[in-house]
Amino acid sequence: MGAAGREPLPDQREDAHHPTDEEIAIEVWEDEAPTASITETSRREPFRPLLRELRVGIAAHGWRTERDTLGEIQVPADRYWGAQTQRSLDHFAIGDRRMPVEVVHAYGVIKQATAWANGHSGRLADWKAAAITHAAAEVRAGALDDHFPLSVYQTGSGTHTHANVNEVIANRANQLLGFEVGTRTPIDPSDDVNLGQSTNDTFITAMHVALAETLISRTLPDLDELITEIDTKAHQWAAVMKLGRTHLMDATPLTVGQEWSGLATSLLAARSALALTMNALYVVPLGGTAVGTGLNTTPGYSEDAVAELARLMGRPFTLAGNTFAAQATIDDVVRVHAALKSIAVSLFKVANDLRWLASGPRAGLHELVLPENEAGSTMMPGKVNPTQAEATLMACVRVIGNDVTVTMAGAEGNFQLNAFRPVAIDTAVESAHLIGDVAKGLARFLIKDAHLDMSRLDRNVARSAMSATALVPMVGHDQAAAIARYAIDHDIDLQHAAAHFGVDAAIVQEADRALLNRPRWNLRPR
Repeated sequence: MGAAGREPLPDQREDAHHPTDEEIAIEVWEDEAPTASITETSRREPFRPLLRELRVGIAAHGWRTERDTLGEIQVPADRYWGAQTQRSLDHFAIGDRRMPVEVVHAYGVIKQATAWANGHSGRLADWKAAAITHAAAEVRAGALDDHFPLSVYQTGSGTHTHANVNEVIANRANQLLGFEVGTRTPIDPSDDVNLGQSTNDTFITAMHVALAETLISRTLPDLDELITEIDTKAHQWAAVMKLGRTHLMDATPLTVGQEWSGLATSLLAARSALALTMNALYVVPLGGTAVGTGLNTTPGYSEDAVAELARLMGRPFTLAGNTFAAQATIDDVVRVHAALKSIAVSLFKVANDLRWLASGPRAGLHELVLPENEAGSTMMPGKVNPTQAEATLMACVRVIGNDVTVTMAGAEGNFQLNAFRPVAIDTAVESAHLIGDVAKGLARFLIKDAHLDMSRLDRNVARSAMSATALVPMVGHDQAAAIARYAIDHDIDLQHAAAHFGVDAAIVQEADRALLNRPRWNLRPR
């Protein structure tokens, strides 16, 4: 968020007093041991600044100078990012797709976990760990989303986004400690926020966290809502007979409930495959650092960081048994997206069937009547279209196409690193959102208020020539075929056609009873 029009905070005014290191140390010790003298505390207590409560934002205008290993660069003064982020902004202005906020938020919780682990081991001062954790929690909560501007199309490992995270957390932590933004003091983005870490182990962890959380919080619940709505309709219409269709041609009758149970079951099977496949996302290589060896970490750091990640997320994250495979590939993301593509295939079939069943109203099938949510034409008055189904079909096409992107990104890994991670996770998160969104839309705006055209269904069943199939056990296939053809050619019902061939009406009635002896289905306990 920009600073324009905002009143500067007391600690951010140009005339505000910024305490010296000695003043801060004295203040902390007086809080902890008020009976001690200032002279005694200044000798005994190390430098330990206090965290302050400050709103997110930098009350500054223009530009400030930030530094990295390449030198100085100008950064917008009201932004928390630093030099490496600015260099990426300047050199990778490609498209308008920013790194998904899901990845940014995942990085926030990862930095909370790593700061805790480093503090727990004593490698990071506890006050530094507290400041980093506080700023990282704000990243996780989305309070700093405006400070992550980088394109998906950057370094293939995601280094720029990782640096962006480190810089934002460091600058925000320093601000919370009462120090000047941009000085890298006392919290340094590389030495403190990134302590014992590499993009190569943290970015793949962020990918897994981001995708798993999107699937759990959005995709799977929305799919469940859709499956439940279809299953509800299946039971509601369990006894309603209709004409079946194969090859787009008339087939033997079944019930509407049976037809819809098939739709629900296909989606449930695809949903179950996704839930099973995504379990691999809970395995992360956090602590593997550059190539999986864990260089520059302390003993127990990986286990501590992953355990804290699991605690913070409330998810069963575990440390990868082989960090080399986990960092060199994005195979788990590829497999999860394949499951998303499978759902898209199933959803496409469902949406396509629904719009065909609703076609008409005068010259189509019109067995299903859809809710009229909006006008269907700017020219033809009274026209209403199956818009939710059409939107679903387009989204499914996108997800199916996205699978090619994720597959190729997964195949392009080389040696100890896959360098196509940003585009893979951006695409996978998009697919997860699309599947969830269209499932929710179908459930709420198409299926929930849909109803049947009973007169059309009854008429179709009454005129069905394919009911002759039930006559086969009684009169044989050839005579049943002759009866069916005669009914079609003379546009009469099956009973009259059978009478033409001397088949007793009792036999036709017995065939009708066979059609009604329909099996039940079992989707899930109701």
